[in-house]
Amino acid sequence: MESQLMKMQGLHCFVAGAAYDFRQQTKGDQVKEDVTRALNEMKIEPRQIYSGKQVHGCKVGYADGESGDAHLFGKIYADTDGLVTDKPGIALLVKYADCTPIVLYDPKRKVVAALHSGWRGTVQRISQKAIAQMVNTFGCHKEDIFAYLGPSIDRENYEVGPEVYEAFVGFAGRDTIFTPRGTKYHMSMSDANEALLREAGIQPAHIEVDRTSTFDEACLHSARAEGKEYGLNGLIVMMDF
Repeated sequence: MESQLMKMQGLHCFVAGAAYDFRQQTKGDQVKEDVTRALNEMKIEPRQIYSGKQVHGCKVGYADGESGDAHLFGKIYADTDGLVTDKPGIALLVKYADCTPIVLYDPKRKVVAALHSGWRGTVQRISQKAIAQMVNTFGCHKEDIFAYLGPSIDRENYEVGPEVYEAFVGFAGRDTIFTPRGTKYHMSMSDANEALLREAGIQPAHIEVDRTSTFDEACLHSARAEGKEYGLNGLIVMMDF
């Protein structure tokens, strides 16, 4: 699966779904083979590939091509759910099942970020933190940033407890993001993350939201649909050399 918006901006951006599995906990060394297959599918040969040991946080690491710990493939940062780089030829990989994968790209300053945003990362505003980093560290302008929200779980199939609803207190438009169902709520991750992007100053015309449901779509992994042996999708982005 590809983002047409990012493709128009000249960015390599690919969602590797159920034909792959990036969950090292269950797949072990096979993950390296699936990374290679995905890169071949994208027809790219990165000089380095970065991923994070994701913890549902809001830390965004700088993929400079040198820093990071050696990993099964490429480099990895501990306790990191987002990656940003201004280096061409550096591929960024985020892994997810039902959470929201996010790409931020400034084609003028040549800066790209890839983020993993579950409900915890969303309430911690990881996308806004990444945008601030792009602006303050790399000199990006918000009006030049394009955003892609990849496939995630849909509202109908994402039931959460009242503690999640309460965690979003003060969140603009909270009651449009959550639908009450008895003592539970159904949440739209896409709507929540799109709202954060708009609030941060990203132009609506620069935002692409893929509302394909990970739960309903057989070509994507879903923790809620697959159970404890679920697999992980991968979102990979790279700027050309």
